[in-house]
Amino acid sequence: MPTAIVTGQPVPGSSLEGDLRSLGFDVRTAADSAEARNLIAAAPADARVALVDARFVGHAHALRLGLTDPRFPLSAVPGAVTAQGTARQALNRALDAQDESGGGTAVAVDSLPDRLVTALDADGTPVHRPELGSLVAAVPADPQARNEARQAVLAVDEEDVRLKSAVKSRDGFFTTFCISPYSRYLARWCARRGLTPNQVTTASLLTALIAAACAATGTRPGFVAAGLLLIASFVLDCTDGQLARYSLQYSTLGAWLDATFDRAKEYAYYAGLALGAARGGDDVWALALGAMILQTCRHVVDFSFNEANHDATANTSPTAALSDKLDSVGWTVWVRRMIVLPIGERWAMIAVLTAVTTPRITFYVLLVGCALAAAYTTAGRVLRSLTRKASRTDRAALALADLADSGPLAGAPRRLFARGLPGLAVPAVALLGGVAVVACSALTGFGGWLPVAGAGVYVLTSALAVARPLKGSLDWLVPPFFRAAEYGTVLALAARADVRGALPAAFGLVAAVAYHHYDTVYRIRGDAGAPPAWLVRAIGGQEGRTLLVTVLAALLTASQFTVALTVIAVCVALLVLVESIRFWVSAGAPAVHDEGETA
Repeated sequence: MPTAIVTGQPVPGSSLEGDLRSLGFDVRTAADSAEARNLIAAAPADARVALVDARFVGHAHALRLGLTDPRFPLSAVPGAVTAQGTARQALNRALDAQDESGGGTAVAVDSLPDRLVTALDADGTPVHRPELGSLVAAVPADPQARNEARQAVLAVDEEDVRLKSAVKSRDGFFTTFCISPYSRYLARWCARRGLTPNQVTTASLLTALIAAACAATGTRPGFVAAGLLLIASFVLDCTDGQLARYSLQYSTLGAWLDATFDRAKEYAYYAGLALGAARGGDDVWALALGAMILQTCRHVVDFSFNEANHDATANTSPTAALSDKLDSVGWTVWVRRMIVLPIGERWAMIAVLTAVTTPRITFYVLLVGCALAAAYTTAGRVLRSLTRKASRTDRAALALADLADSGPLAGAPRRLFARGLPGLAVPAVALLGGVAVVACSALTGFGGWLPVAGAGVYVLTSALAVARPLKGSLDWLVPPFFRAAEYGTVLALAARADVRGALPAAFGLVAAVAYHHYDTVYRIRGDAGAPPAWLVRAIGGQEGRTLLVTVLAALLTASQFTVALTVIAVCVALLVLVESIRFWVSAGAPAVHDEGETA
């Protein structure tokens, strides 16, 4: 249990200790810094400790924001400071510093917690200070100021502030106006009944899987039920994040579940639609796989662009300035957010089309919409990159290299091309190699060796593209080009096989590999590094898998190729899932924010 140490003389009538206990703290009192130091030392080494001035006046939610957020080792609001186990040493150094200075300069009516925050700042230790908005957190200097602070507390509807802050600050039109106005109350209902965000996330996944099963029936009642359940799953998907923000229940496992389950739900639903169409005599597996590939490549564009510019210096662009200006005009904000077809709009469209049309029409509309959205966002980012004056860091280059997912086959050729390519040649070569292998696979009959030759060229161009650090203005396009090449090759070969089960097997393989790529993204975003090198080698790297499927297509019959794709899919899935689960449930992975992508 975390420990809260109330410092200074108690204030009659104060609700402070009750508020701290309601937040889960074991409350202790200390008359001075020496007694506070003893109480800190007595607390378990890995436990959170907080110091709060006895004169504190404010909202309980201000204390919750300042003292219970698991994402920050050190956090503070006026009159209170907290340290998790990993930051206890820094807090002790701050105590030493203020003791050596004889209490230091009076800060906030000589508040010990505020003096400690000042010492931490002087030491260069980062301290998180949450935005409180209209919430009150103060240490009044005299009775009159205390009365004024209490009046300010009464003037603010704390629960209303808490509910509003549970909703994402940036979201799509459908989510903002059609879901969040009531899902936040569902989040509060869940919080009051002790439900956790992970439980709600799991409920959302189960609802989506039931929706996929309903779609797989191939009947009109099944399609209608599938559409309604898909919307219900999305409501729960919004609720889990709002519950996390409402009660500050951020966790490593929760971030991973929220990130990966969204993709699992959507792609499982695609499979359900394809199965339902097959029951009606319509084979749309190629469309389902194409939709999954397009959506995954869209996300990789987002991830790669953001990582390339995450910490770039001199990061200015006229295109970005224009975009920011458009975002300052109300109606353009929502139009621009709807154009990119974020998850809310996309799922609403899929649900309605499922209920009133056919799976084929649903996939046609989805593919056209996602293609237009991808063209819009990618074109804008290319323009930004070409007009941006920025110096990209080694961290950005390493992140792009990890996202590239190059395996052992790219290693030897890459050493031969150690000098690399100049400027815009890097993404151009990656694109040309990908086009070569996909075109060879799609435009020739099944069983030929031309796709193998195209894959050989692709291995060489892949190695050449990553021969030097990816710091060029458009080098962020390399990972999405690699994804499109690998996934597109699998789709083309399975379609050319033209036997029952080939495309579903290809769907399973791409889903397993895509999971690995998403897992890489969320590890990087959590500052936890890429998956281990042994895993990348074991599953061949993107160029190795691409070459492997072309060789198998040349050597095996169509039926044997289907079995081979299934075996590869199962092996890849087992390897990446076991390693991913091991990593994300371990204590070594950091708790991260759950905002994620709107797409």
